[in-house]
Amino acid sequence: MAKFGPSTTGEEVVETFKDNLKGKSILITGPSDGGLGAETAVDLAAGSPSQIILAGRSLTKIQPVIERINTANPGVKTDFIPLDLSSQDSVREAAAKINEIVDRLDLLINNAGIMASPFAKTVDGIESQFGTNYVGHFLLTNLIMPKIVAAGPGSRVVHVSSSAHRMSDIRLKDWNFEDGAAYQPFKAYGAAKTAIILFSVSLAEQLKNRGIVSVSLHPGSIKTNLQVYMTPENRKEAAELIVTNTGRPFPLPELKTMAEGCATTLVAALDPAVPSGSYLEDCMVAEPEAYAIDKDNAQQLWSLGENLVRQRFNW
Repeated sequence: MAKFGPSTTGEEVVETFKDNLKGKSILITGPSDGGLGAETAVDLAAGSPSQIILAGRSLTKIQPVIERINTANPGVKTDFIPLDLSSQDSVREAAAKINEIVDRLDLLINNAGIMASPFAKTVDGIESQFGTNYVGHFLLTNLIMPKIVAAGPGSRVVHVSSSAHRMSDIRLKDWNFEDGAAYQPFKAYGAAKTAIILFSVSLAEQLKNRGIVSVSLHPGSIKTNLQVYMTPENRKEAAELIVTNTGRPFPLPELKTMAEGCATTLVAALDPAVPSGSYLEDCMVAEPEAYAIDKDNAQQLWSLGENLVRQRFNW
């Protein structure tokens, strides 16, 4: 792997691997203006991919990102696809549109998410953080997987997780927290982020014979529009929860800039030396919690995902 670190910027990563981007077709979920997905998309555009698809809830929030890309890199085709990951119907509609407009998909970045929100359920009856962060991406990724496979060896799926996975193991039997009675926002967020790493582990195993890479990552602590419910006080509470769950110290990390925050995503997306199935922090391969890479957990979660979306996948 190239030598990057905590202060590396996304622009530096793209400049290093720009030859890997030319002519590629890319999909990013959750690229709203002011978020990491937007910065990731703008940086990627500088590498001259052929197409960037931006999938999110609101064109109003994504239009500024499209304009930034069109201004700086007018040769990059940019498309918006409506996507609400908390609705399986919306995910299916988005997947159908994506499958219509691309012959192949070289890079999928599952970036969208919600964080530490009050208890709620998706329209499909699933706790909202688990349903949005994991189940929605599970369904979308599987529905468009034939296009990723069509891109051949070297195509890649990148999953934006978090160090928050250290707050909680996966909840395979009670993902709805006793229908909200046992709900803790940060534990639910941690469980959902654990699920994302396990999903990446499952994909890496299933795609290894095709030469397709699946990688997960923690982007760092960054102040974005994701932290609607985050305060300095509950940031400390979250760190304490990690200490309780892991039995290890967890000093509060330094906040990163937006430019630094998208760098680990871009290393995961572009560095050919990143091993499939790995987890990254600060632009380097790191060790997640053991339960987040446990193959039995990954297999059970995959089965749960199929049950929750009422579909089996065999691509």
